[in-house]
Amino acid sequence: MLWLAAAAAVAALLAALSQCVHAETYTSMLSIHQALRTERELLRFLHTYLEEEAKRLEDLRRFYRKIQALHQGAGSTVVNPLLAYTLIKRLQSDWLNVVYSTEASENAQALKNGYQRLEEDLPLFEDLEGAARGVMRLQDVYSLSVKGLAKGKFQRVSNAPLPDVYNPSQDFSLSADDCFHIGKVAYDMEDYYHSILWLEEAVSLFRVSYGSWNTEDEGSLEDALDHLAFSYFKAGNISHALSLSQEFLHYDPSNKRVARNVLKYENLLLVNPKSGDEGGSLQRPNVTQLETRDIYEKLCQTLGSQPSQYQQQHLYCSYETNGNPFLMLQPLKREIVHRQPHIALYHDFVSDAEAEKIKELAAPRLQRSVVASGEKQQKADYRISKSAWLKDTLDPAIVALDRRVAALTGLNTQPPYAEYLQVVNYGLGGHYEPHFDHATSRKSPLYRMKSGNRIATLMVYLSLVEAGGSTAFIYANLSIPVVKNAALFWWNLRRNGEGDDDTLHAGCPVLAGDKWVANKWFHEHGQEFRRPCGTSPED
Repeated sequence: MLWLAAAAAVAALLAALSQCVHAETYTSMLSIHQALRTERELLRFLHTYLEEEAKRLEDLRRFYRKIQALHQGAGSTVVNPLLAYTLIKRLQSDWLNVVYSTEASENAQALKNGYQRLEEDLPLFEDLEGAARGVMRLQDVYSLSVKGLAKGKFQRVSNAPLPDVYNPSQDFSLSADDCFHIGKVAYDMEDYYHSILWLEEAVSLFRVSYGSWNTEDEGSLEDALDHLAFSYFKAGNISHALSLSQEFLHYDPSNKRVARNVLKYENLLLVNPKSGDEGGSLQRPNVTQLETRDIYEKLCQTLGSQPSQYQQQHLYCSYETNGNPFLMLQPLKREIVHRQPHIALYHDFVSDAEAEKIKELAAPRLQRSVVASGEKQQKADYRISKSAWLKDTLDPAIVALDRRVAALTGLNTQPPYAEYLQVVNYGLGGHYEPHFDHATSRKSPLYRMKSGNRIATLMVYLSLVEAGGSTAFIYANLSIPVVKNAALFWWNLRRNGEGDDDTLHAGCPVLAGDKWVANKWFHEHGQEFRRPCGTSPED
């Protein structure tokens, strides 16, 4: 029976792979748009269910009105033999058919069948966790108020009155259960800084609506109080953990576990009364151990330092042909945005039609983006997106773009001297924390092409975002907002072949919108006479 075991192993592997794919809905806005279409199907099933249930209930009301009319009229005397007959028939047959009707269960089963047909397309619990982490990431990087977010407002945490970071066209607030789930994700990660903020909001909202129950809710006031009390305990605020646990027992006095917690907290306060409020200094965790976190977040919030031309005259705009006949009739619109490192923004580098075509080609090929880790590549929370690699010969649009890239950069764009075009779609709170595009170790997978390190980067913005998503250069103190159809170019290596540390950069989290970019990376080999070494070893 070895073949049965082999078949079972293959089936388990396929199921695991399928689960991995479906567990990444939150990592790409394209996947989230697809999830929206799935919910529209569920909405259609629910609409059909409601219509059928309305017909069923209307028929029950008809039956009720008929019997009620008989009892209020001549039927109450039953002297008429026909009335007596129908009374007996109703009690023996009609009421049986009404009470044991299968119509309600058939309607419910039809709804369940529709749901089950779409179940493979539904996000997994890992997606809910990832989406909650995305919301917390936006909260942190853009310094947003949790209370404001719960009301659908993107307000900064500040004592001074500041304009909202983003003003959505449609108001949308979070429910108590929505806030509870975000708080619980933080709680499960032992991130009590975030769990306290979100569970506090959940408790406040549950208190307002206590006594009314929404069918779709999973959490409750008791659940939120329970998790919030323990979060405060872990944060060192014993007295607040005690008061919340006591409130819990007001609603559920028979809960022995929480009763034991109350005794535990009371004993702790008796032993050390000063330990009650030690939770005030709880710090936000730095999960990815990011050394430049404060600078990075400030650049994302303020767009960094972007001097105007009159402030620094070496920053300017110009039309460029690079001496290439291909650009004579349509020169490039170049804006020098920074000198060291050299960063140039080329406006209108692609057309709307070209951007849409590139996205269309990439969409069916998107997979979770990975990062280099030693000699391997792996997924990481500090890069949330999906990406696809498009070969130069895939479509005439890619061929035309490749020709234009070569004219702009003057570099060899053919493999292995340059990588295929990488198209990236960011997800909910999608970002890429500070990183270098070039390899910082000879063991990096980048060296597998045997064409040296990444010498330069060209990044094309294929879409416009409503808020966030800037490209931040950490040590250059510069942040460049998304400019649709523009291309951003910089050198990763100095002329001596060493990595330029000033190119440390990041993709700020997308606060609102659907961010697509296309990356073209060039390697050292094949560029020797296109970007020769400088006259000084220090260049």
